[in-house]
Amino acid sequence: MPSAADHVARAIEANGGAIRFDAFMQSALYGPEGFYNVGGRAGRRGDFITSPEVGPLFGAVLARALDAWWVEMGSPDDFRVFEVGAGPGTLARSVLAAGPECLRDDHSNYVCVETSATQRDSHPEGVTSLAVLPAGELRGVVFANELLDNLAFRLLVFDGLWREAWVSSNGDSFTEVLRPMDPMPGFALPERARHGARVPWQQAASDWLGDVLSRLDGRLVILDYAVQFTAELASRPWRDWLRTYAGQERGSHYLRDVGRQDITSDVCIDQIVSNVGEPDVMRSQSQFLQRWGIAELVEQGRRVWEAEASRPGLHAMRMRSRISESEALLDIGGLGGFTVLEWVRVES
Repeated sequence: MPSAADHVARAIEANGGAIRFDAFMQSALYGPEGFYNVGGRAGRRGDFITSPEVGPLFGAVLARALDAWWVEMGSPDDFRVFEVGAGPGTLARSVLAAGPECLRDDHSNYVCVETSATQRDSHPEGVTSLAVLPAGELRGVVFANELLDNLAFRLLVFDGLWREAWVSSNGDSFTEVLRPMDPMPGFALPERARHGARVPWQQAASDWLGDVLSRLDGRLVILDYAVQFTAELASRPWRDWLRTYAGQERGSHYLRDVGRQDITSDVCIDQIVSNVGEPDVMRSQSQFLQRWGIAELVEQGRRVWEAEASRPGLHAMRMRSRISESEALLDIGGLGGFTVLEWVRVES
């Protein structure tokens, strides 16, 4: 069976000897035998940990926010939650276990959107499981945790001037070929940078946001690791923000081990807002979780544990775990420092 690298090499040959970096990344992650189609996933037994995999507390807090947003919309019967990039459904399980009122009568109103058929097979019973967002109006909440960083991006490289990286095949390996940018990006690039400096051009992320907002009646909530300005990444070593992961470890160079490692980038806020406009709310994950009552849930867990500590059952153990989960979720130097962006588009 052809490997992901074989598919990339064929695409390069068919395109006259090189493909743009975003096409390479799309194939490496989501194409035939790509990383997410052959088992790449979040989780303690997966390749990286995201907030939902820390434990069920994250989903319990989100359930409280969902109910509040539902009430703000007038508690409509057709309110739905669209989780995009749902992976194996870890967050969905936690949210549904928390029992939000907005989903109490119909769990199928929780829509798990995941491109990987392998991961869709792991989605919880009762939810609606889709490969792509449905067409038409999106009424309710669209939520995406660490999605934008994984959408294939173009790659710009400075070698006296800014040029665009394409990928060529060199025998059994891949190399970069730099070409003039066409068209020029719509965001600011520093006039000078270190030789070899790189920045992402996150065109696909901006296009995805634009599509969702054009069809939204409700709220779009994006959570990711992000920087305010693209120029910030130009001043940092590119290996600091253009990262690969496999088996809970940092991976190899992004042109190696094709299909066997994740490829990800910090999200550049200036790029996405230039296309869709400023968010209505921007804050850290720590602030978001505190806004929606994580302290109250942790205190509730502490009380249950203290009452049942002499003969703790599974429920008490789960309540006790909220303490350590909250520490990880609120750590401003880690997950707590992630950025939460919210756009509200409610039809009157």
